[in-house]
Amino acid sequence: MKEQPYSCGLGPAFEVIGGKWKALILWEVSEKPRRFGELKRLVSGISEKMLIQQLREMEGDGLVRRKIFREVPPRVEYSVTPRGSSLNKALGPLADWGEQLERERERTARKLVRA
Repeated sequence: MKEQPYSCGLGPAFEVIGGKWKALILWEVSEKPRRFGELKRLVSGISEKMLIQQLREMEGDGLVRRKIFREVPPRVEYSVTPRGSSLNKALGPLADWGEQLERERERTARKLVRA
């Protein structure tokens, strides 16, 4: 059975960035290449298992590149690809919207406390 095409571009976009971790990981690797341990520290609250899973999916979707350095001990770095960079730029306005929403929520909460 053939799947129905999406009615707009949000379907495939959310298919790639779905979940709460991928956008955060993408943000961190977009600044500079990161090692696994570094990402684990930077993405607060993510488990090692989930980080591995998300990085594999992102690599499969062409968002990040995994580079293995043949040294002892082996070193692996993750960096953003051109596709990942374009997605990161597209997420910028969404992040701005989210920050504005948070500020509005904080103002509403302060008003409720004062009342």
